[in-house]
Amino acid sequence: QVQLVESGGGLVQAGGSLRLSCAASGRTFGTYAMGWFRQAPGKEREFVAAIDWSGSSPNYADSVKGRFTISRDGARNTVYLQMNSLKPEDTAVYYCAADRLTLGTGHNIETSNGVGSWGQGTQVTVSS
Repeated sequence: QVQLVESGGGLVQAGGSLRLSCAASGRTFGTYAMGWFRQAPGKEREFVAAIDWSGSSPNYADSVKGRFTISRDGARNTVYLQMNSLKPEDTAVYYCAADRLTLGTGHNIETSNGVGSWGQGTQVTVSS
C-alpha cells in the first residue's frame, strides 16, 4: 500500500479557491486510483472526487461538480484537488485516499469500502 500525506488546507472566504495536495510514497503510486473524501463535524465521511490509475476519467460528487478538479502527477507521486468557488458548506477535514486494489477506476473508491490507504487529513474552513 501507499502512504499519503495531505497539505494545502486553510481558511478562505466564500468564493475563494484552495488547492490541496496529497504526496504518496511508494513506487507503485501510478497503479492506484486516487480520491478525496471529506468529513464535516457531526457528519459521516463523504466522497468528493476520484481519478483512475492512469490519470483519466475523473468522477465527482454532485455537490462539487463544476467547482472542483482532481488531477495527478505521476512524476511527483502527487494527487491534487483544485477547489474553486468555495462555499461554507465545503468546510470539512479533507482526506486523500488510495484504492484498495490496483489498476482500478475512480469508481472503485466512491465508498470507504474501496479505500486501502488514508491520509491524516487537512482542514478546510470556508467563511461566509
